[in-house]
Amino acid sequence: MHPFPHLLSPIRIGARTIPNRAIMGSMHLGLEEHPEGFPRMAEFYAERVRGGTPLVVTGGISPNREGRPSPHGAVLDDPSQLADHRLITEAVHAEGGLVLLQLLHFGRYASHPGLVAPSALRAPIAELTPRELDDADVRRTIEDYRRAAGLAMDAGYDGVEVMGSEGYLVNEFLAPATNRRDDAWGGDAERRRAFPLAVARAVREGMDAAVDAPAPVLSFRISLADLVPGGATAEEALDLARELEGAGVDLFVTGFGWHESRVPTIATGVPRAAFAAFAGRLREAVSVPVAASNRINTPAAAEAVLARGDADLVSLARPLLADPAFVRKAAAAQPERINTCIGCNQACIDHALSGRITSCLVNPRACHETLLVLGPVRRRKRIAVVGAGPAGLAAATALAERGHAAVLFEARDRLGGQFDLARRIPGKEEFSETLRYYGGELDRLGVETRLGAAASAAQLAEGGFDEVVVATGVAPRVPALRGVDLPLVADYARILRGEHEAGERVAILGAGGIGFDTATFLTQDLPPASLDVSRFMREWGVTDDGRIPGALVGTAAEPSARRVTMLQRKASKAGAGLGLTTGWIHRTEVRRRGVETVVGVGYEEIVPEGVVVSVGGSSRLIPADTVVLCTGQESVRGLADELDGIGIAAHVIGGARLAGELDAKRAIREGTEVAAAL
Repeated sequence: MHPFPHLLSPIRIGARTIPNRAIMGSMHLGLEEHPEGFPRMAEFYAERVRGGTPLVVTGGISPNREGRPSPHGAVLDDPSQLADHRLITEAVHAEGGLVLLQLLHFGRYASHPGLVAPSALRAPIAELTPRELDDADVRRTIEDYRRAAGLAMDAGYDGVEVMGSEGYLVNEFLAPATNRRDDAWGGDAERRRAFPLAVARAVREGMDAAVDAPAPVLSFRISLADLVPGGATAEEALDLARELEGAGVDLFVTGFGWHESRVPTIATGVPRAAFAAFAGRLREAVSVPVAASNRINTPAAAEAVLARGDADLVSLARPLLADPAFVRKAAAAQPERINTCIGCNQACIDHALSGRITSCLVNPRACHETLLVLGPVRRRKRIAVVGAGPAGLAAATALAERGHAAVLFEARDRLGGQFDLARRIPGKEEFSETLRYYGGELDRLGVETRLGAAASAAQLAEGGFDEVVVATGVAPRVPALRGVDLPLVADYARILRGEHEAGERVAILGAGGIGFDTATFLTQDLPPASLDVSRFMREWGVTDDGRIPGALVGTAAEPSARRVTMLQRKASKAGAGLGLTTGWIHRTEVRRRGVETVVGVGYEEIVPEGVVVSVGGSSRLIPADTVVLCTGQESVRGLADELDGIGIAAHVIGGARLAGELDAKRAIREGTEVAAAL
């Protein structure tokens, strides 16, 4: 029996039937506004369809200029724009897939002077206050949706998805927190539903008027848990869904949390399929298909959701950034070959929200398919790759994929480098999946892998290699500080590998990403919530009581038995340089565990009793049984210098080229790029 029978069974959506239960959910790529974006998006979506995904939903396009994300945001409001969109629809159809255009009005999340909203309330994460839509504005906006839906049909799309989740305009009309009106479009729950229902009807009518048969698909992305104070209740969401079905919706895709929410919904610390049970309650309330979303990143997780009856389909977005052949590999019963999304956010959501082109940390080709090409080589070379961290693993596998004979050297007895450290952090268990993937690819591609082998320049010179790639990574930086050699001192690598046991009182020197990871590691007294949905919901105050606004209840702090103090030289907020969309999560977690942070300190010396620092001009002892050095990294590039000294030009990548805070995104990209160039 196939391991994923539910995932691979066909399903009917409206008038269409697709061969399996995986769809590509919408996410903004940043290519929508790029001068060469539409040809690149056409190849991006086509590659996912070739990989077995039968239906894709585009990134959000606004139905009018007010709804643009930025002054140059993408809009569909004129026939002159259709030629670009036909590049996408024709490319997807050529591969045998279906494609829906998502219509997304940013509402108060827009970052241009013309932004509008149900009420003139500034979003906590925005700089501008929106103008309140009057009655005529609301009716005009509904007509803009109708016109955009008709244009989508003219462009060849197979349907439209209305973005009604994540705190954008449609969702804003539904929540008391953002809809303070007392007219036909706001007040009680029924009137707050009026705008979403009118939009859905207008889109249905606009599509149906533009085509004959088959009837286009109308999808609605519905928020089942706003996860903000004053959000709609789950019961109100189900009432909305029932009415939307009557308005012609063929498919519901679930959404959770607004961008301003203080509950993580897609980061790596969120358990797999954590919100699927919410989709299950929606499925009981409607008769059209329901797609579950959020942190469903493996075929096994998808199969479990479908087998339980929580959903009819799974909506995958970032998992298809990480591996466009996700579905094809699942169908071949080869899930171990999937390059799994690890939920890091670093190259996808962080890029999208900062105006950069989306990509993927573990797959830098995502959204760069036409630029970063791994074609077959004309002449096979024997290439040494030294270092099996993220950069070296990416280089060795990509070189072998192209047809080169790659030999991978690693001084330690295991793969991974800095990723081998990252996977040990509670909440970052998914990082093990990347090492599992690379290990499998090394075997499949026949890469000769030498563990416990520290390659020397002389050895490489005599090894008959045509090229050498140096990916020797980084080492913890040891500051010039009195007492740094005392027995109570250890660098973060020794702590995370279990080579130095920490005491009851710990001082961490450095409050960057590694400092926060180390603090999380040292204060994990209970099993990680990332592996337990019920614990996660309790820790973050999420309830399944359908009567509670925003699905939020109080959280309970769980201080650690270990007393940890993080010290930072800069006077700025601790962790200010953490990820755009994940930094607040790490700061919240360590604060709840009782970790103290002290900023603006000067390190004076380490003594047997702890660390002496200067704060505000006076000295202070931070008592500690263990002092952990998280004071940065230094490039390990001695081999590169030795090779240069004997006249061998090496390609230096990753941390060996430039030390950074576990910058795996750059490391994997550079490993892939050097493989593409050789």
